[in-house]
Parts: sequence; structure tokens; C-alpha cells
Amino acid sequence: MSPRSASVNEELRRRSRERLLQATVELVGERGYDATTLGDIADRAGSARGLVSYYFPGKRQLVQSAVHRLMHQTLEEALERDPRTEDGRERMARAIDAILGLARDRPMLMRHHMAQILQAEGFVQCPEQQRLSHLLRDTVARHGSPDVDADYPRLRALLMGAVYAALVPGAPMPVPVLRAELFRRYGLDWDLGVPPEGGASGGSRGTDVTRLFADGAPPAEQQAR
Repeated sequence: MSPRSASVNEELRRRSRERLLQATVELVGERGYDATTLGDIADRAGSARGLVSYYFPGKRQLVQSAVHRLMHQTLEEALERDPRTEDGRERMARAIDAILGLARDRPMLMRHHMAQILQAEGFVQCPEQQRLSHLLRDTVARHGSPDVDADYPRLRALLMGAVYAALVPGAPMPVPVLRAELFRRYGLDWDLGVPPEGGASGGSRGTDVTRLFADGAPPAEQQAR
């Protein structure tokens, strides 16, 4: 039997890594961070336990990479779903809805992700995080930003702040209210994206969360000047 080619080996490694990332999302979402071991993840993925250490330096790096992969996939699906659109306002609305949807649908997973990011080590720089960053930067550019380098980290901070606000134990803010505030900031009509049923529950009065996470005037106001 002839040895496998380099391209075949690379594809096998990619698939093995993807299985580990998917298993991580599933297990942390089911059990939480502390109750999930690297051995559990390897078993769920059907991989040898040594492969986890081969691909990832530790559990924190694996979990962040797995969540960034999920965020990237969710955002990409939202941006590219039918009907396809190049409209910058619609794409921004879809991006906001996609990220807030993860907070709504996967609260345990996203809560652990936010807790890891808030540690001193911060973001894990990984291919999954870079792909997510590229999509968000493209969304900012298509929305009409005159300075993507400044507006991309602002959008990222606003989304992180909204996810955090939606997940605070004992005092979560309703996702529709957070959506209404972000849509107001970016000058988006409520019916763009995927509007939640029932509208902005409770209204957006008194919930200007953007002031907690960014300085300066909202982009819609900046563009009008």
C-alpha cells in the first residue's frame, strides 16, 4: 500500500480537528465548562486523547476556538442565507441577530465563553477567531464605515456587551430590547434581519447599553454629519 499523500494527511487532520471542536461545543453546552474534561471531548469526537494536546495547548484554548468556530459558522450562514443580499444594512441586521441568537439559544455555552474572555489572557488567537473577525470586518465595511479599523472593534465590543447583558445570572436583559438598542445605534429598521416575535418586549427606553461599551456618536449620526 502506497503512503498517503500530503494533501490526504492534511484533510484527515482538518477533519479530526473539526470533530474535536464540534464535540467541545456539544459537551460544554450540555454540561458546562468545569464538568467537561479533555478526555470527555476526545471520547465524544471518537479521537485519541493525545490528539487534543496535539492540536490545542489546553482546555481554555480548545473551548474558545470551538465557540469562535460556532460563531463564525452561525454568522456566515446568516449572511449568506436566501435571499442573498449585498445590502449593507440588511447584512448588519443579520449579523446582530446571529450573535444575539447564540446568547438566546446557547446560554450556558456563551456564558462560559464570556467568562473565559474576561480572564487576563483574553482572546485566543486562532484560525476560527480570525475567520470570525474577517466576517465582522466585512460587515462593517459593507455597512458604509469610513474607518473599518476603528469601527470593527467597536462593533465587536457592542456585540460582546449585548451578549454579556443577555446572560447576566439573575438579571438578564431581554434579547429584543438589546436588539432594539443595537438597531437604533446602527440606524437599522426593525423589520430587517430576523425580527423576534412580539417586537421589542418592554421597549428600549432606558436601555442604552451602547454607552457602556463605546465612545462617540453612533455611526448613523456620524454619517449624517
